[in-house]
Amino acid sequence: MLQTSSNHLFIWAIALIVGLALSVIILGEVIYRLQHRRRPLAATLQVVRNLVLPMFAFMLFVQYVLQRPASDDIVKSVQTLFWICVLHAALSLLNAVIFEQAKADTWRARVPKLLIDLFRLFLVLLGTAIVLATVWNADLAGLVTALGVSSIVIGLALQDTLGSVMSGIALLFERPFSVGDWLKVGEIQGQVIDINWRAVRLITFEREMVIIPHKLMGNEIIRNYSRPLALHAERIRVGFSYKDPPNLAKHVLHNTALETQGILKNPDPQIFTVSYDDSAITYEVKFFIADYGELEEIRDRFMSRLWYAAQRNSLTIPFPIRTLYHFHGPTSEAKGTSKKFTESLQSLPAFVPLDKSTHPNTSTSGIALQHFGAGETVIKQGAENNSLYIVVAGSAMMMVRDTTGNSHEMLMVKNGEFFGEMTLFSGETSPISVTAVEDLEVMMISAEAVNQMIDRQPNFAREISQILETRRRVVNTIQNI
Repeated sequence: MLQTSSNHLFIWAIALIVGLALSVIILGEVIYRLQHRRRPLAATLQVVRNLVLPMFAFMLFVQYVLQRPASDDIVKSVQTLFWICVLHAALSLLNAVIFEQAKADTWRARVPKLLIDLFRLFLVLLGTAIVLATVWNADLAGLVTALGVSSIVIGLALQDTLGSVMSGIALLFERPFSVGDWLKVGEIQGQVIDINWRAVRLITFEREMVIIPHKLMGNEIIRNYSRPLALHAERIRVGFSYKDPPNLAKHVLHNTALETQGILKNPDPQIFTVSYDDSAITYEVKFFIADYGELEEIRDRFMSRLWYAAQRNSLTIPFPIRTLYHFHGPTSEAKGTSKKFTESLQSLPAFVPLDKSTHPNTSTSGIALQHFGAGETVIKQGAENNSLYIVVAGSAMMMVRDTTGNSHEMLMVKNGEFFGEMTLFSGETSPISVTAVEDLEVMMISAEAVNQMIDRQPNFAREISQILETRRRVVNTIQNI
């Protein structure tokens, strides 16, 4: 009889060892193939291989090899650990099958994380009750009564926290926002980075994290900048002088908005004349952006470009003061402009035939000073141009698009050099584009003024022709790549 019992124990021991080893090897191969295909089920099988199988083998070893009685606390403890591992594997399987493999446009992908966590908690409590009833023979009726009384006490102590949880559940069912959306809650603006069981976490433009409980969220007006469309309309108000024609001001504002990186061309920016204030006519620019997170950078680029555009088009951005005008011949402003123009003439190279000892009238001589900000386009490829530009300060890059539409850097134009000669007299569109690399100041000379300069000094025409021929060869080489 003793020999038979020993053989029985030996068979159980061998079966457990061989069975566990084979199961681990087979599951390892299956997990490797699933990981190679990037299947979420691989994580569940890892839990089965690393936790469930070893615990199951240990439970059988204690019961059938060590022959511990079922009423022993050690056996019950091992069984409890085994069922905990089974519950963990079941939750992992449920998550992999229902949520991990869900497509983006299905209801499973739109289930909030908070509801998933609450469902997990419910399953854990249910599994705990089953383990207590089957393994430890616990009285569930008495346990439920005790939990009911305890839950009342806990509910009264945590009523604010539970209020936040219930408000969070209501918000999640309504789904007014999700992770990644830009919100304004009260006076706080930020991007949603997490929604948990108690609160919503926002990251502000100042890179500060703000935690707002769901209870407060439910009592505030929430503005979602990312719903129903990712487009956001921004409004900026600018004032120009009463001397500046409104149509000209609106045209400059519209073009500046279109040329600013980040501002969408569709929908088209809109310009409104808002009011006639004490010192300026106020205009409002309404433009659209695709990403609210880039608002500060786009607004900065637009406001920076606007100053240069206003200078080029002789628009005045007035101070908020009252001005008294006294006419005593030429104004000091005109004298200052003349002085600046004369200083610019002194910086030009010797081959440019300008009379640097006089003060030409920029409005009648066909010569004007213009300013461009870094990144602004002075001449667009394919656009008409009938002026010669001489660089007074700063630098610009000449670029050419090839037949495939790719842009190539051609030449850097610096102080004392000129551009615009390729279309000065031909009447053709520009084969190149010129963009300011840094803040650029140029002297723009009309074709009529250039003709007058050539009449006074024919060598200037030869200088232009030499440079023109060299640059045309470079353009042809790039365009034929």
